[in-house]
Amino acid sequence: MSETITISPTSRQEGHAELSMEVDDKGIVTTGRYFSITPVRGIEKMLIGKRPETAPVIVQRICGVCPVTHTLASVEAIDDSLKISIPKDARILREMCLNAHIINSHAIHHFLVAPDFVPDADYKQVVKNISEIRKHAQFVEDVVGGEGIHPSDIRIGGMAHNISKNTINKIKTRISGLQKLLEQHVEQMTVYIQEKDFPENLGQHNQPVFASDDTYGSRDNISYKEIEEIAPSSWYDLPEIGKRACSQIPLYRGEAVETGPRARAEKYRHFKEKGVKAQHLARAEEMLNSAEKILELVNQLNPSGKTMAKFDLEGTNRLGIGIIEGPRGTNIHTAKISEEGYISDYNAIVPTTWNIPTMGIATEGFHHDFAPHVIRAYDPCLSCATHMVVKNDDTKEIIEDKYVQL
Repeated sequence: MSETITISPTSRQEGHAELSMEVDDKGIVTTGRYFSITPVRGIEKMLIGKRPETAPVIVQRICGVCPVTHTLASVEAIDDSLKISIPKDARILREMCLNAHIINSHAIHHFLVAPDFVPDADYKQVVKNISEIRKHAQFVEDVVGGEGIHPSDIRIGGMAHNISKNTINKIKTRISGLQKLLEQHVEQMTVYIQEKDFPENLGQHNQPVFASDDTYGSRDNISYKEIEEIAPSSWYDLPEIGKRACSQIPLYRGEAVETGPRARAEKYRHFKEKGVKAQHLARAEEMLNSAEKILELVNQLNPSGKTMAKFDLEGTNRLGIGIIEGPRGTNIHTAKISEEGYISDYNAIVPTTWNIPTMGIATEGFHHDFAPHVIRAYDPCLSCATHMVVKNDDTKEIIEDKYVQL
């Protein structure tokens, strides 16, 4: 006899979501449905009719956890729409800022999941290490991006400022020192994760991975034409959930996908493991990967190099696509700029939006007691994922030209 178990809201994540599960008489999940209940804010719609330089400033406020990711995706989309080719040193600075942000965000997630893995005797020291890691990563975000929470120096056309030789040396010293702490921290977390008494293969699924690049993002490795967003009413088998869910369901080549650290590791770093433990292990290892990338990039940077391209803000309504590999996965922003120089269309498909349908699927086949662990492994960010436009399921025409909650 089946039973419905609902967890509302799910915990230790940014934003609010529910997990509805059909379970059999042994408590095994037969159908998992994860969905956002974070109210729609319509940030994309707010941008219509505004000047292009407004977009990065507004979208970086989608979320306090991933502002760097959204700022970069936004400027990349507008750069693409206006056919701006940014200077080499600007690209280096952008990628440095992103990789510092990845370290910082992954460390925050380790704090959130520490109660699941870290023994009581080690908890205080692990949290202290996390704080220290974040301090050094935040330093790089601040000096490269202008500030970490709202990175003001990431601009359309490149970066507002280059950094000095003195700042370059400070970054080298900080990140070189951080590497030793990261190695210790990752080794500790790896032991805790591997020793956790989880069911074998917990969280494994058959959905394809979705990633565009190892350390930044690339329009060349994803076919935007093969992306489809469907209404939640077309995805969830329960009408009441389809009506309450606050995010679209994105599909790539007709399938729900997994994006994030493990997807990147599988696609670009030959990582073979799958499931909940693999999510955590890949995230921890990516912190080391990002630290190495920062040192590689800072050694390539010319402190006297140009960081802003010359450009005209008047557009042609050309669709610009910005793809950034954020901490939680592939973040896609698109923008069109009118001939008069105003935003005529804007859309964002963020990492958690991609993972929402997959997270529900990943709970299936395991006891419902372990479902929260499956969800937390993806580090969901629901504020980022919340947006919706009403469409006719048959004709795909927009019914209401506004972002609303169904």
